Parts: sequence; C-alpha cells; structure tokens
Amino acid sequence: MTQYNLTINGKSLQVDVDPDTPLLWVLRDHLNLVGTKFGCGIAQCGACTVHIDGDAVRSCSYPVSVIEDKKVVTIEGLSENGDHPVQKAWLEHDVPQCGYCQSGQIMTAASLLAENPHPTDEEISYAMNGNICRCGTYTRIKAAVKTASKSI
Repeated sequence: MTQYNLTINGKSLQVDVDPDTPLLWVLRDHLNLVGTKFGCGIAQCGACTVHIDGDAVRSCSYPVSVIEDKKVVTIEGLSENGDHPVQKAWLEHDVPQCGYCQSGQIMTAASLLAENPHPTDEEISYAMNGNICRCGTYTRIKAAVKTASKSI
C-alpha cells in the first residue's frame, strides 16, 4: 500500500491504497464519493467519467498512482448546489430515466462545454459518443447540452 495526496473537488485528501487501484474505487470505496458509477470496468461506457485537470476521463481504468499533482472533480464537485448549467439543462429536458449513466454523461458534457462553449450538433455527438445510455435518451441529452451551451 502507498499513501497518496490527492486533490478531489478542491479538497486535499490522503488515501492509502495499492498503486494500481483504479481512481473509481478510490472515490467510491475509500472516499465515499459514490456519484461516480461503475458500469463496465473497461472504459467503454462512460458511467465512471470524472474530470482530471479539466479533461473528461474514465476513472475505472485510471490508476490512482498517476493522479498525484492533478485536480480531480467528480459529479459531487461539479457544482455546490447542483446548479451547473448542464445539471439544470438535464432537469429542464427531463433527461434521466434510470439515472445510472447520468453522472458520466453530465461530466462529459460539462468538459465539452468548458472547452467549446458553443458546440455544433456534430461536435456534441462526437464528444458524447461512447457514453452509453441504456435507456436511450440520446435525443434529450443532445438537447440538454445545446440548452446548457446557451448559459455558459
């Protein structure tokens, strides 16, 4: 086991874990930040997406040993009161059904809009590609991203 000093959601935290432990399990099992979900374990579905230094990253395949000196933001840290423009647009468009993929979808959309505040439909589709929604709310997801882009 190795001790890591991490910056997560603006807080300095320490964990004592194996260097190969995926960030997802550090967040969920060691820090009780359970908004980030386990979906597939092979970085293919997007349910585990978090931001590392502003970039959307699949935390299930990202070992904790490579994130020291980086800033991690989870869905819990995206906004203090759930009022990030993407979160508000998600509610406005009634995107969630089962809700399982939503934190990953929202984190991916927020990263896109931070990088490109006014994306085209094609850019939204490209950025969101690979974030799987088993309920099939892709049309509402795209609409919500477009709505959020008007508030960024």
